[in-house]
Amino acid sequence: MSVVLVADLGGTSLRVGLVDRTGTILAARTISRRDERDRLQVSEIDPHIWWKDFADAVEALASAEPDEFSGIAAVAISAVTRTQVFLGGDGQVLRPAILWSDARAEPLMQDLLSRCPPDHPEAGRLNAYHPLARLWWLHWTEPEIARALASVVEPKDFLNHKLTGAITSDVVSMARLEAAATPGPDGRSLFSAAGLDRQVLPRLLQPTEIAGAVQPGLAGAFGRLAGVPVIAMANDTWASVVGLGALRPGYAYDLCGTTEVLGIVSDRPATAKGLLTVGWGDGISQLGGPSQSGADTLVWLLTLLGQAHADPTRIGPALEVVLAEPRDEAPVLFLPYLLGERTPYWDPSLRGALIGLNRRHRAVDLAHAVMEGVGFLSRVVLERAEAAIGTAASEVRFGGGGASNALWCRIKADILGRPVIVTACSEHGLLGAAIVAWSALEGGPSLADAQERLVRVARRYEPDPGRRQRYDRLFALYRQAEDAVRPISHRLAGWDAGALAGMKP
Repeated sequence: MSVVLVADLGGTSLRVGLVDRTGTILAARTISRRDERDRLQVSEIDPHIWWKDFADAVEALASAEPDEFSGIAAVAISAVTRTQVFLGGDGQVLRPAILWSDARAEPLMQDLLSRCPPDHPEAGRLNAYHPLARLWWLHWTEPEIARALASVVEPKDFLNHKLTGAITSDVVSMARLEAAATPGPDGRSLFSAAGLDRQVLPRLLQPTEIAGAVQPGLAGAFGRLAGVPVIAMANDTWASVVGLGALRPGYAYDLCGTTEVLGIVSDRPATAKGLLTVGWGDGISQLGGPSQSGADTLVWLLTLLGQAHADPTRIGPALEVVLAEPRDEAPVLFLPYLLGERTPYWDPSLRGALIGLNRRHRAVDLAHAVMEGVGFLSRVVLERAEAAIGTAASEVRFGGGGASNALWCRIKADILGRPVIVTACSEHGLLGAAIVAWSALEGGPSLADAQERLVRVARRYEPDPGRRQRYDRLFALYRQAEDAVRPISHRLAGWDAGALAGMKP
């Protein structure tokens, strides 16, 4: 039997599987991890941890499924994006990778922006989370590393490099850096304006192209894969959208994992304030982007309440216990900005808030508030994207851990006012990578055709008119709360820097 080896590297886990031509996941392994250096505005990890996790998971698959493993036709890896791995001229890692949530570049942004031509198309997208800002931070804080830097790649590119020896990336994952390297109206790129070297960009491929073949001599189970083609692939969002069957015009997607990623796929490229426009191939683009908020907000809440003790395997059961209690009739609003926010505000200084608490409120009320707060943020993004494109999404394909909770699915449908669809395969990242791999190998059916054939719908949630009206009223209050809390957030964010009248806690 011919299969493909696929991997989905997320924020807190790595999933690896063997998938056949029908899209059936024959075997899978998951490795959970929370060992990165992660505190407010600082988040990084040694990328060799990813390689070890990948090797361990592949070794387990090879041992458990020797017959299927011997039939691997290709390897396809997707991974978390907005994360930079820094490689030297010999391909060696120079320092820990900077993760998606890191905002250390914020104090240097004013200087960077002052050097960049304001009419450059990418200048308006510059913020502390932009990959160019991370390179600017490296230039000023770790100049020796910056001088030794030969290539900056994404996590899946690092794993591809370890497999093949080739240093490549793809046009989807590298869209922001490629845009920064493109000359603007005055002939200057943002790289040249900032005095940075654009040569750090690797060779860019289409996600469906082959990046190379597994090199001989690798240890363990990898040694049995010598010569197997490795697909360039793209980031985990792109792969998951394929796995949800939403990489087609008119569809919206909502990926609720550690963080939330929401967008609309369209054949009419558009722009909107705070949203990212990225070409996704075949003449279509997406408008949306990643937040800092998602299912991890529930992990935070349940851990805070002593219900889950930060054990990912206990989150679902703990949440069900909390939600089994009756709610108070008075709502609570939650602003989910525990780590600042990316889409649509790109503001590391935003902070979370619970508003409207009374003495009767209990854990169940806070859990509802958290799910609703993440949903309200999704509505902000969806409304901006739909207004820019000029049409409403026909449906929202909902994936990630949040999609396993039926209540959250109903909340999303009612808040967004759109049908919410959950697909049969919960491992949409693995399925998406497999769809891409088979399409690349067979060179026949388009991704759209492959999605239609291999992605199956499991559940459909229609908006309830009565609950929709209630959420419309709460959404208006949510937007007012954002405006009211924002200036307070900024002052609190500066507390450690003595921004509050020079006082220290």
